[in-house]
Amino acid sequence: MESSFLFALFTAFISLSIFESSKASDSLYPNQSIRHPHTIVSASGNFSLGFFSPGKTENYYLGIWYTRIPINKFVWVGNRDYPFHNSATLSISTDGNIMITDGKMSYKVTNISVSGNAFAKLLDSGNLILKGQVQKAGIYWQSFDYPTDTLLPGMNLGDDFRFNPEHVWTLVSWSSKEDPTPGNFSLVANFSGSDPCNLIIKQGNKIYWKSPIRGLAYSGKERNSTMAMEQQDHYTGYVSNGFWFSEVIPKNERSRIPTFKLRKNITSGKGYVTFSANTTAISLIVLDVSGQLKQQIWSEHDRRWNSLVSSKCWFHSCGPFSFCNESAHTPCTCLKGFRPYSPYAWKEGDTYQRCVRKASLQCSDSRVLEKDGFYQMRNFILPSNPVKLHVNNTEDCRSASLGNCSWIAYALDYEQGCLVWENELFDLKIPLDGDTNGRDFYLKLAASELSTKDTSSRNKIKRNARNKRQLWTIVILGTSLATLTLCLFIHLARTKLMRKGGDLLQFNLEMTIKDDNTECSEENSLRNFSYKEVKLPLFSFRSVAAATQNFSAANKLGEGGFGPVYKGKLLRGGEVAVKRLSRRSGQGWEELKNEALLIAKLQHKNLVRLLGCCIERDEKILIYEYMPNKSLDFFLFDPAKRTMLDWETRVRIIEGVAQGLLYLHQYSRLRIIHRDLKASNILLDKDMNPKISDFGMARIFGGNELEANTKRIVGTYGYMSPEYALEGLFSIKSDVFSFGVLLLEIVSGRKNTGLYQAAALNLLRYTWQLWTSESGLNSMDPALDNDPSTSTPVLLRYVQIALLCVQESATDRPTMSDVVSMLNNESAFLPSPKPPAFSNVRSAMESRSPMRIPETVNNVTITVLEAR
Repeated sequence: MESSFLFALFTAFISLSIFESSKASDSLYPNQSIRHPHTIVSASGNFSLGFFSPGKTENYYLGIWYTRIPINKFVWVGNRDYPFHNSATLSISTDGNIMITDGKMSYKVTNISVSGNAFAKLLDSGNLILKGQVQKAGIYWQSFDYPTDTLLPGMNLGDDFRFNPEHVWTLVSWSSKEDPTPGNFSLVANFSGSDPCNLIIKQGNKIYWKSPIRGLAYSGKERNSTMAMEQQDHYTGYVSNGFWFSEVIPKNERSRIPTFKLRKNITSGKGYVTFSANTTAISLIVLDVSGQLKQQIWSEHDRRWNSLVSSKCWFHSCGPFSFCNESAHTPCTCLKGFRPYSPYAWKEGDTYQRCVRKASLQCSDSRVLEKDGFYQMRNFILPSNPVKLHVNNTEDCRSASLGNCSWIAYALDYEQGCLVWENELFDLKIPLDGDTNGRDFYLKLAASELSTKDTSSRNKIKRNARNKRQLWTIVILGTSLATLTLCLFIHLARTKLMRKGGDLLQFNLEMTIKDDNTECSEENSLRNFSYKEVKLPLFSFRSVAAATQNFSAANKLGEGGFGPVYKGKLLRGGEVAVKRLSRRSGQGWEELKNEALLIAKLQHKNLVRLLGCCIERDEKILIYEYMPNKSLDFFLFDPAKRTMLDWETRVRIIEGVAQGLLYLHQYSRLRIIHRDLKASNILLDKDMNPKISDFGMARIFGGNELEANTKRIVGTYGYMSPEYALEGLFSIKSDVFSFGVLLLEIVSGRKNTGLYQAAALNLLRYTWQLWTSESGLNSMDPALDNDPSTSTPVLLRYVQIALLCVQESATDRPTMSDVVSMLNNESAFLPSPKPPAFSNVRSAMESRSPMRIPETVNNVTITVLEAR
């Protein structure tokens, strides 16, 4: 008996243990990680966090979705700009950030500074937070601050006032139903201008849909009684901080419709809208791929999502004595007998306007022969705030309304009887197709708006109408011919203008590069230019000269082998870099064409962006995005400025250059060998993020092509691999060698071509001597001595990675994929480096003649070596 009891107790303990171990955790700690198909589940099981691959794609994304709903509804995507092509791992990095990695590439979901140990937790609200492990530690980061296309209860739209005045909560649609990358539509809450708030859907930079959430002062008095509102037959809004939000919703549906609450910072003119659901049902707001704003509610009964789609008449009333027509291009229209209030005229897209009578009511003035009357308005959603009269029939209802000067309309409702309205009419709408809530009502108008004609007058009107139709036929035919002629003239003029080039001064830097009818081509000497698939904006030389103040010396940024580079200023306040091919340059159209074609096809955050070109007569010009912090060598090799490069900044530059090279070698549509990677070709933006520039010497490799040979050696001494400098053989390992040299320069703050001691002809040999004598730490830049973020093991690891990249044999060097993995994984094993290429390269290079190395002083330099 006792043994049976012990066996049962043991079985229960084992079952309980298995059950506890099988429950998914709601948190992720630094020593943990998850891979697909494993997930993190919130405490009550509402939401799950994990990897998903939408549709038929092979891309993996980090997402949050409802756990208990069978139809996938991804409410947040963590890496929508950075998909992984293999099953990835989610973990907490050593610096406390949430990171995704697949062994070759890595992506930080949270790129912030974390003090102390941190862990990630998925809340029952669907919010993923990153917070400290210390008791009462604050939240460092939360997914609610970075929404994708979905608004969950508790999320905001508008300006974030807590810590970053430039941070704005906004929704951005998916590109397609199977592609979560940012699409064409965005939803913002706009607090600028005279309106308290506008919800705006943008398609690119154009307004696609707009609807105000405004405080309406009806009849000069603001409605602020929630109690009175609750007693009405129609739910007309939500009152918060003195603002009124108009929305006609039947009372029996009120519990399932979420409300928007408005909070506004009066002093700054900014604010945000909080989405809060006054229902226990699962509800959300999503901006879909077609630009529709959908309020979706999950129905347990039907087991499906029910949607309320955004409409022009959803959030607002059009104003007194006007009605909203969902199907009209301009939704708001004045009622019959009314006009827009002067001096304000309606414009396309206006959503609120007061209408006034064309002719005043005469009411009970006995001196007037023609009395006021009623005009029948057919099939309307009845106005709000009616007064109910206890009368027997329609005629009595009409008579009572006509006899009271303040009553301006009446209707006979089947359920409520006689309804009348006084002073002003609001919330009039034309019902959508299939809506049975439409009713007829009668609007009181002056006699002049209701006058009738006799039979002879009607016949005269018919004759006039017939004559007018004939006249209009002639006018339409003549107008059509004139319009066709005008369109042809405009087309010819536009074609001629586009051949001359667009206006750089008017260029909008915020617009993405799109295909244009103009393309970068040389009209005279290169008519057989066949790269028709690559198109760029073509600017006129006159506009480029105007943007650079006629290429003034004050706007000159520098000059290299290609030619001078100038800063250009646009009329909209943006700045560009203008690269002008020098007539005496050893390079020409081939280099410019090569750079334009390559960089136009490449899209990566660590590659400089090409905006357009200018080809006129002998002028050949490229226009780039402007990098305010110039190039890396501007800081790195200057004793005073190098102190601005702390260790964290240098690490960010190293990782950014590595990611850019990895993209060129492996993940771009083309396999690109840069062939001129150096410190002066690494440009820095305003946040000191690196961008690889200058693709004039780059080469494209075919699908399975791994290396190539050339008789024309191009590049910069000190950065060229030995097999390329001596034999003309180049591959992706050539760029790896250049990256290794650059990595040593960043760590040490020294140029590779310097003379450090009698036995060390360059930085590579000097570093190798320190490494073999176990003094590798002495290669560190003295400017980093007092930097608290500098770690001795990490520094020595970076030196070892650099030495692996500059080994003599190309086969011994790692690929950029291996380098990125080494940089991001501190626990990965690093092999011992072999001696670098340092002595025979220098002697061989010095023996080559002639060698043309132009003196350079700018931040974009190309040096060309001509071999015989």
